[in-house]
Amino acid sequence: MPLIVNTALQIRNSRKFFNIIKRRFYVSNTLNIMLKKFFRATTPDVVTPSPHLSGLLKQRYLQQVEQQRIQYDDAQIIALHHLQTLLDNLLLRHHSQHNLLARKLRSHTQKKCRSLYIFGDVGRGKSMLMDLFYEACPLTQKRRVYFHAFMLEVHAFIHEARRQNQPNAIDALAEKIKASTVLLCFDEFHVTDIADAMILQRLFNRLFELDVVVVITSNRHPNDLYRGGLQKEQFLAFIRILKNQADVIELIAKTDYRLSYSPAVTTTYYFPLDTKANEFIQHRYNSLTEFSAKQSGVLQLLGRQVFLSAVHKNIALLSFEELCVQPLGSADYLTLANQFNTLIVTDIPKLTAEKRNEAKRFVTLIDALYEHKVQLICTAEVPAHALYTEGDGAFEFKRTVSRLIEMQSDSYLRRR
Repeated sequence: MPLIVNTALQIRNSRKFFNIIKRRFYVSNTLNIMLKKFFRATTPDVVTPSPHLSGLLKQRYLQQVEQQRIQYDDAQIIALHHLQTLLDNLLLRHHSQHNLLARKLRSHTQKKCRSLYIFGDVGRGKSMLMDLFYEACPLTQKRRVYFHAFMLEVHAFIHEARRQNQPNAIDALAEKIKASTVLLCFDEFHVTDIADAMILQRLFNRLFELDVVVVITSNRHPNDLYRGGLQKEQFLAFIRILKNQADVIELIAKTDYRLSYSPAVTTTYYFPLDTKANEFIQHRYNSLTEFSAKQSGVLQLLGRQVFLSAVHKNIALLSFEELCVQPLGSADYLTLANQFNTLIVTDIPKLTAEKRNEAKRFVTLIDALYEHKVQLICTAEVPAHALYTEGDGAFEFKRTVSRLIEMQSDSYLRRR
């Protein structure tokens, strides 16, 4: 009996050997069952993705269409096909990494799992499709993060590493990400800072070397990510790395679906800044606080102070000047979004090219509020689509306009 088992272990991949044993030797029922399980566990068939996940994304997409939560769009289906292919490949790789024989065959039978970069105009459904993909992926080592929040973490890690005189901080960060994440999903990917551009080149190069799969949504093609930026030639290396490692597809939907949302019954965005604007703010504040007296407050933000015109529980009232003229950044706005579920902002002006810094801060503010589903009530000089039409970052501001419109909708307020 030991001779049979030892021989089987030596040529474990051969299904024919099992039949030879049956013909030439007496095999007990117990050993028969053991050998069948043995060969079944070592055949490459196990690396096939689960059948119930094949076509899952389209199935869930059509369910949402049937429930009238979204509108059917052929362009979205095309992008969904790419996401489904990536999901299948991820699962194939995952199973092969946990199977001894498949690991040995992997280099010969399976190509490296490529990342995916989806770009297109605002409101075309990129984030919605990524949500479908992310929720359907059964892998536990995955993360979905808004890109500007991720970059805050990157800068914090590098700062701490330098404080501790740790060399190769970016490589250390890549290793840390790899330890917990095999799938990294970035929403709203954009680059406007040369320091970020230089970090991304090294970080992504190392992440790809470590076989981390990245899915990105962006409003721009990789070639246009850093349009007009300083020292762009130093950013070209990152673009080459990204295009070499990721399939780049465009979501060519014709409709900005955020514009089709039903507006909320109660107005949340009031313009122009006329005599009734102050009455609008006072009325909304009274209704939310049950006519509580206004009490000013101070919010401590990373060593800085933001003065609030009024604060009541998780409701804050302050002006555009206090929020976007002061030198605040992403971390400050994320703190605001975490602390309050309703933000009332007064006196948003029409922004010109000379106020590009204020416009950039406003973009970051709206991103933070949107991500945390904070209700925004505000007064402005002009409609959302006319807030910032010319100047540095005007293209990126289109996403902010789209979000401002969605944040006025019933569906956004219900999701809160």
